[in-house]
Amino acid sequence: MTSGQRRSVGEPLGVWLIGARGAVATTTIVGAIALRRGHTGSVGLVTETEPFHAAGLVPLDALVFGGHDLLDTPLVKAAHALCRDVGPLAPELVRLVEDELATTEAHLRPAPALGEGRPLREFVSAVQRDLDDFRKSSGAHRVIVVNVATTEAPPASALLGLDLAGLERMLDVPGASLPTSALYAYAAMDMGVPYVNFTPSVGASLPGLEALADARGVPHAGRDGKTGETLLKSALAPMFRMRNLQVRSWVGFNVLGNADGLALSDPATAASKTESKGKVVPSILGYEPHTLVRIDYVPTLGDWKTAWDLIQFEGFLRTPMTLQFTWQGADSALAAPLVLDLVRLVDLAAARGERGGLGHLAFFFKSPVGCEVHDLAEQYSRLCQHVKGS
Repeated sequence: MTSGQRRSVGEPLGVWLIGARGAVATTTIVGAIALRRGHTGSVGLVTETEPFHAAGLVPLDALVFGGHDLLDTPLVKAAHALCRDVGPLAPELVRLVEDELATTEAHLRPAPALGEGRPLREFVSAVQRDLDDFRKSSGAHRVIVVNVATTEAPPASALLGLDLAGLERMLDVPGASLPTSALYAYAAMDMGVPYVNFTPSVGASLPGLEALADARGVPHAGRDGKTGETLLKSALAPMFRMRNLQVRSWVGFNVLGNADGLALSDPATAASKTESKGKVVPSILGYEPHTLVRIDYVPTLGDWKTAWDLIQFEGFLRTPMTLQFTWQGADSALAAPLVLDLVRLVDLAAARGERGGLGHLAFFFKSPVGCEVHDLAEQYSRLCQHVKGS
C-alpha cells in the first residue's frame, strides 16, 4: 500500500526493526504481544490516551514484526536475557509469549554485509528485497522501518551537505562509504516505505534523503528518542524560563550498561548522543548557561540507566539556588512504548498523504526533524493539534 491509502479492517501493519534482536526491539515485540493478549496495560503509551482515541490509529493488535540484526540470538533467548534484574521483563510474562516470539522469528533476517570494495547499491538492494519479502509474507498493508540499532559515530562533515544526486552517485561507486543508518533510510524511502530513526545516528537527516522523501511522497520521523534525562530537561527548562530564573549551569552525568552504553564508551560514537542531549536546554532558555553532558558505561547495570543532574540558578536579589534530580529507569521499557506510538502515528501520516520530516512528532525526540521547538508542553500541544487535524 502506498502513501495516502488507508488500511482495510483486518490488514496488519508491518514494523521492520533495524536491530531486531536488541533490547529495545525485543521489549517492543514482547510488549506488543502482551498488550494483544491482555497480559499488561497501556501505561507509557501516549497514543492510548484520550487525545488520540478518535484519530483512527491502527490497532495495536494489528502490528506484525520483522527486521534485521547482525546477531542471530533467538528472540525467546533475547527476551529471557532481559528479565529482571538485568532488564525490564518479568520471567513469567516472557514464558506466556514464547510461542508468538517464535512465530516472529520467521520474519527476522541477518543484516546484509557491506562488502569491502563493493558498491553500496548492493546493500540497498538486499535490504529492499527483504522488505518486500516481509510485506508479502506478513500480508501487511504498509511497512514502517524503525531504526533501534546501536548508535553510530557521527558522519564526516562532507556528507552533511550531500544532495540526492550526490548520494545516489556514491551508491554506485565501489568502495564508497555512507552510514548504515542512511543506507537503510534510502532503501526504505526509495520504495515508498516510511522510516523512523529512534537513534542519534544520522538516518534520514541528510539533505539528499529529505529530497528523496519528498520525491517519493514518504513521511519520516526522528531522531534520537527522548526517554529519560532529556525528557526531564525539556519539561523543567521551560519552568526556569517562565519564572525568569537565571540558570547558571546545568550538568548531567549518565551511566548505563546495555549495548548502547558499550557503544557510547567510544568518544567518537558518544559525540552524536551528547550533541543531541546538550542542545535542548540552551534552545529552550534562549541563552547559553554552562552545560556538560557525560555518558559512562557500567556493564553491571544491564538495561538500567541512571542520570544525575545538577542545576545552579539565580533567583530574586541574585540569590544562588540549586536543583538536583536523579532519574533511574530501564532503558528499553522507556523506549518500547514510544516505538509503538511512533509506528501508529507515522502510519496515520502516511495514510493522510503526508511526506518529509514529521515535525509534529518532535515530542518523541531529542533532535527532531522538521521542528526547532524543544519545550515539551509546546511539542505535546502541536502533536495533539496535528493529530486532530487542526
